[in-house]
Amino acid sequence: MRKKIVRKKTATDSGVPAYVAIGSNLGDSCQIATDAIAALDRLPKSRLVQASSLYRAAPIGSRGQDLEQPDFINAVAALDTRLSPFELLAALQEMEAAAGRTRSIPNAPRALDLDLLLYGDERINTPALILPHPRLYLRAFVLIPLAEIAPARLEIPGRGQLFAWLPAVAGQRIKRL
Repeated sequence: MRKKIVRKKTATDSGVPAYVAIGSNLGDSCQIATDAIAALDRLPKSRLVQASSLYRAAPIGSRGQDLEQPDFINAVAALDTRLSPFELLAALQEMEAAAGRTRSIPNAPRALDLDLLLYGDERINTPALILPHPRLYLRAFVLIPLAEIAPARLEIPGRGQLFAWLPAVAGQRIKRL
């Protein structure tokens, strides 16, 4: 069983900076993503700092292959939170369930997908949560919206600067709405 948590002090007066990826490819995905951003701002002990533009992107499976399903609408939100990473993850999963998300098969189409990408500088590797998100640096639909709102020198713990990873995803189909 994996269990490794490395904590560093990254709190601001209002909390720890956290980034959440938002995706939807069922229903009115633009409205669902917009509603999810508003819901993130209502989380307890948290404040929405900024949200990226919405993007349309091709669905990509866990092994990087294209999937035959509707395109996703994606965004990334920046929060300051005093929730622990596990409390924040639980809140995100509750939001997904409220939007009708079921976890039937991996990479299935979904009304709402919320992924905790970064939580300060923390590195966590447990069965319930891996931080930073293990594939964030491989996905244009995460990196491009994240780069839109992130500080210029944002570091992905264990991977280096965010902007250094953008050329690796240049061939993935994504369009700002």
